Amino acid sequence: MRASVIVFPGSNCDRDAAVALEAATGRPPAMVWHGDSVIPQSDLIVLPGGFSYGDYLRSGAMAAHSPVMREVAARARAGTPVLGICNGFQVLTEAGLLPGVLMRNSTLKFICKDVYLRVERNDSIYTRHYEQGAVVRFPIAHKDGSYFADEETLARLEGEGLVAFRYSGPQGEITDEANPNGSRNNIAGVYNETGTVLGLMPHPERLADATLGGTDGAKMFASLVEALH
Repeated sequence: MRASVIVFPGSNCDRDAAVALEAATGRPPAMVWHGDSVIPQSDLIVLPGGFSYGDYLRSGAMAAHSPVMREVAARARAGTPVLGICNGFQVLTEAGLLPGVLMRNSTLKFICKDVYLRVERNDSIYTRHYEQGAVVRFPIAHKDGSYFADEETLARLEGEGLVAFRYSGPQGEITDEANPNGSRNNIAGVYNETGTVLGLMPHPERLADATLGGTDGAKMFASLVEALH
């Protein structure tokens, strides 16, 4: 599986994503600068976490207009899988590749901690190594992670099974207490209509090796390798 990681000024999880991808695939991904207009032939494109352009204007808003994003959008619309993590999720919504928007946390504070997530479906290229309904532990680190969409969009996401992960309690219970940022319907990640584009605020790459304290994130990369090899 050939992967590319897009590097924006302010990215701080691009190397984390690269390490997780190389561990899963056996080959280092291409690191593509935001100012480039060409992406190597790729089976997967990753938009990593961080603070692209310093989060000035609005998180992800400036990165969505980087030269490379024209090619990312074209590849995504042609069916190439695109994974956006944290700031990458924000970029995907700002670029119109995923519905909704990420707003300021309900606490109005930056939150950095591990959270529990419930896997809503395991029939996607990203989740086939998880059990449906399984509870996983991923870290979050964001100030603008509250997922918002209007009622019509939420109804479509729910009705079409496009919610990928929800913030939950350790037993999978969906409660306000388990929601760290005020996201509507406890949504932590969503797919596009074809299931090829996934955006999520938590960081699977930060718990993809036992030396990091957990391996729940490794299953996402293993799922991708199995699906895209």
